[in-house]
Amino acid sequence: MEYQGALIGLGNPGPRYAGTRHNMGFLLVSALLARAGEEGRLDELNGSRFGCELYRVHLAQLGGVWLAARPLTFMNESGRCARPLLAWHKLPPSRLVVAHDELDIPAGELRFKRSGGNAGHNGLKSVAECLGTQDFFRLRMGIGRPSCKGDALNWVLGRPDEADSGLLNAALPRALDVLFAFAGTGLEAAARLARHQGGSS
Repeated sequence: MEYQGALIGLGNPGPRYAGTRHNMGFLLVSALLARAGEEGRLDELNGSRFGCELYRVHLAQLGGVWLAARPLTFMNESGRCARPLLAWHKLPPSRLVVAHDELDIPAGELRFKRSGGNAGHNGLKSVAECLGTQDFFRLRMGIGRPSCKGDALNWVLGRPDEADSGLLNAALPRALDVLFAFAGTGLEAAARLARHQGGSS
């Protein structure tokens, strides 16, 4: 089967990390699966050979069939899923979207871009190292920074308070719209929509 693209949502597996800021990528995959279950078709695949939970997503908004994956490794080894997954399904990195949390963007805001650095994000670093390229797309989901400097690790691995939780949850359907804009029209439309969905870049 030919796939139009792949979405890998970054996070840490297991109940200990469920609902933490660092798991925004996982939450976006869950939102996509829920949408596919309601409006399209969803097939659960065997992702064991790639070290991930893997799904085939059929949605009109995606303009074809996509793969959606949640790595079963911890964040700093996320790339161990990406490389074999793309190779097996004959997808180049330029058809990969990685969804991840972003400290440098206010909570609930979104950005979409192609390539670039990792900004200290270990999941992105692992994906880039394993693929041998930075040339993939990033759906950046803002979680904001803690008020106290030097507390970033506890912040990303912590669970948001009620106010931030509302912002992050509200961002999920908007992030899906950005993904759909990318699938339908391309980078410029997705980047523009992401900026308009949550402030200026």
